[in-house]
This record gives sequence, structure tokens and C-alpha cells, in this order.
Amino acid sequence: MPIPLKNPLFLTTRWTLVASAGGGESRPAEVALEAICQAYWFPLYAFVRRYGHTREQAEDLTQAFFMDLLERKPWQQLDQERGKFRAFLLAALKNFLANHRETTRCQKRGGDASHISLDWRNADSRFHLADDSHSAPDHAYDREWGVQLLELVLGHLRDEAAAEGSEDRFEILKDFLNTAGSEASYAEVAEILGITPGAARVAVHRLRKRYRHLLRVEIARTLADPAMVDEELRSLFAAFRPD
Repeated sequence: MPIPLKNPLFLTTRWTLVASAGGGESRPAEVALEAICQAYWFPLYAFVRRYGHTREQAEDLTQAFFMDLLERKPWQQLDQERGKFRAFLLAALKNFLANHRETTRCQKRGGDASHISLDWRNADSRFHLADDSHSAPDHAYDREWGVQLLELVLGHLRDEAAAEGSEDRFEILKDFLNTAGSEASYAEVAEILGITPGAARVAVHRLRKRYRHLLRVEIARTLADPAMVDEELRSLFAAFRPD
């Protein structure tokens, strides 16, 4: 039986987290918003970079954007029944950038603002690796959102494997998640794991099934209506095609 998912982002929708961030107590709001930031800051940061901002400016603007959300709580006026968290964040970011004045809305680097902790160490290199000057910023944002979703799901699979003491086995099998296995490749993996090729195929099948399940769960958590999962899947797959 799969182990419970301990990450709170899996236990409730992002919309629920956003709603809790609109509450009256400051600390629960900060915790909820930090969870959102940790999950989806990079697509937003990359979007800001594509509008000509430097690395330092984009870091400051992304930080300021999340702090602005916490202060203004614009989601209180949204119709969540039709909302996608992905679209909500992008619309809110566009509005923030359009109204932004650096001297009044963005703290100088090293100032006294209480920043939410984000790991910027690989942000710049990750942006350059992902950057595609031929894609419109909105299209690139959707693609990076999809990549982030896949990375989140892969991370949860890895956590499950670690909890079961099978992380090494997972690292070997995970390459089959997005590629079709041949008889030769199954035989090679079987030899490494000390199992039969048939057992290797079964292990890959189970891992793929769990992966698909967690992907649908994660997508559902970003929607006001979980019945929109298939629609959101199609939208994200379309983002990987050239625009």
C-alpha cells in the first residue's frame, strides 16, 4: 500500500491554501503563502526574466509579488469555481508588474523587508537552460509550470521509495517513466536488480501507474474543480509543443 503523502500541498488544494492566506492571522497566512511560493516560484521568476529584468531584479520582483499577494489578498474577489491556480497566479503577476513602481513597491536588496525564503542558487542557470526566445512568455510559463508539476511528482515518488528503503531501485526504474522499454532494456535492468525481465516489466508498470495517479492528484490540487483534470492535462501537454 502506498505511504501517505506528507507534503501538505498534496493534502489540500492550492486554492484552499490561498484562501487560508486570506485569513486574519498573520502567521498561518505566511505559512500558507510560503508553501505556494516554494512550489511555484520558478515559472513566475522566469516570466519576469523574459520581460527584460536582470537576475537580481527578477528575484526582488518575485519576492515582492508574493508579499503583495499576502498584503492585498486579491483572491477574495475571485470566482474560484472557474479558477485554475496556474492562470490565477499569472494574471496576478501581470497585474503586479503593470502597476509596479520599483521605488515604492520593491524593497532594495538587503533591506529590512521580511522576505519569504526561496532558493535562488540555481535559478539563473535553470532559466538559461529553459529559455526559448521563440516562445511567447505565456506559452513558456505554461511549459515551465508543467515541468514543475512533473518535478514535484517525481520528488514524491522518490520520497516514497526512500521511505520504503528502495530509493536505489527507484533511481534505476525512473528512466522508464517517460520512455518505452525494450526487451533488451528490461533484461539489462533485471540483471542490475537481480530479478527476472518479467519482474522488471511489472515493476515499471506499477511505477508508471503510481506516477500517473500522483500527477492527476497534483493537478487536481491546482484546480477549483477536480473534474477539470483532463482539460488541464491537455493544456499542459500543449505547452510542450512549439507555439
